[in-house]
Parts: sequence; C-alpha cells; structure tokens
Amino acid sequence: MIEIESLTKRYDTDAVVENLSLSIAQGELLVLLGGSGSGKTTTLKMVNRLIEPTSGRVRIAGRDTRDTSGPLLRRNIGYCFQEIGLFPHMTVAENVAITPSLLGWDEGRIRRRVETLLELVELPASEFHDRLPTALSGGQQQRVGLARALAAEPDVMLLDEPFGALDPLIRDRLQGSFRRIRAELGLTALFVTHDVVEAMILGDRIAVLQAGRLAQVGTPAELVEEPANDYVAELLQTPLRRAAAARALGAGSE
Repeated sequence: MIEIESLTKRYDTDAVVENLSLSIAQGELLVLLGGSGSGKTTTLKMVNRLIEPTSGRVRIAGRDTRDTSGPLLRRNIGYCFQEIGLFPHMTVAENVAITPSLLGWDEGRIRRRVETLLELVELPASEFHDRLPTALSGGQQQRVGLARALAAEPDVMLLDEPFGALDPLIRDRLQGSFRRIRAELGLTALFVTHDVVEAMILGDRIAVLQAGRLAQVGTPAELVEEPANDYVAELLQTPLRRAAAARALGAGSE
C-alpha cells in the first residue's frame, strides 16, 4: 500500500533522513521507532508531503504522491498527531467534519459520518456532538482528533506520537481503542513513537531509525531475538531494565 523508495531529506549538508526504503502492506501497521533526531517525524511528513523530500519517492496504492497536489493528497490521508490541533471555536462535530466539508460531501453524508465516528471512538453524538474542545478532557480531545483523521474514509493513516502527552491509564485505553478501530476498518498505518512498549503493543512490524537511517525492520519478536546492532539491542532492552529497577526499588522500600 505504501512504498518508500530511497527517501532522503537534507538541510544544507545535514541529512535528517538518508536513503530510506520501506514497504507497508495493505492493512499493516508499521511503527517508526527511534530516539530524538532519528528522522521519524520527518519521514512521516514526507509521506503526505508536509515536508518535501530532497530525493527519493513515495507511492501510495501504486501512485506516486508527486502526481497529486499536496493539499489534495493530505485530504485523503488520515493524519493524527500529539498536539491534536482542534479548533477551539468549533464544536466536536464541526471539527470532525472539516475534511469531508473540504471534499464537498453533502450535509447528510457528513452528518452520518460524524455520528458513526463519534460512536466508534466512544464519544456518543448525543452527548458530545455540540461540545467545544475546552469542555473535553485530554483523552477525549485525542479521541476527537482520531475521529477527525478518519472522517474522509482514508485507506492510509499517519500517526505522530498521538498518545504521547496522555497519562498512562488513558494512554493504555486509547491504544486498545485504536487497535480495535484499525482492525475494524482494515486501515494501513504508519505510526511514529519513541516508546518501545507502545511499538511492541501496536506494531505488526517495527522500523528502527538511527540518525536518519534504517537500522532494522522486522516483527517485534524478530527485533528482540535478533537485533541487527548494539543500538537496536540497547533500545529494546532499556524499558526492561527500567522495569527491573523499579521492581527492585519497590522491594527495597518494603
């Protein structure tokens, strides 16, 4: 569904992403995992041309993304990010309806789609349709952002650390909701995170980026069992060591 071929982004002589090639199958969720400055978000934004690559190309469903204008391309790709970006003066329903309205859908179709999506993200239209974003919790706002990203019935979704700012309990719940929604809709997704546990939970495969280059791509089990280099091994072991340290600290205080 998504083919990334020799994708490169340079600013002057500095390469943020260098010669990156990846393939994401239809219905697959591929996680881009890495530390700060590894090129994850830059790669994601080159897929929908929020950032134009220096070289290389992206194909979606066999079509070169350069053959479509950036704004039109983005209207047909779901995009969900950590900052959410809801319009504060617009209701929940109006925020969700933005992209279908831009695409010229008729009012009846938009209304039905909004109601369906609010139910899907567990924000019943009867309760949340007319609320303003300021009346919502952080988790509820993120659900509205997810509904908005799904509004135009995209086949492809891009997600840039969408749950990163939430507390752990809400984050776990939204991860579960997202897994259910993705399975129900058969979405192809590219998901950026620096959280190894989140990558393991959500990803069908994980692409580890290191200084703008692909260090390894594989299933969670493949990365754990056969890390390609010390960086991948260290990255995957860090949360396990933290958990062990936390358990030891707890035991010592008893």
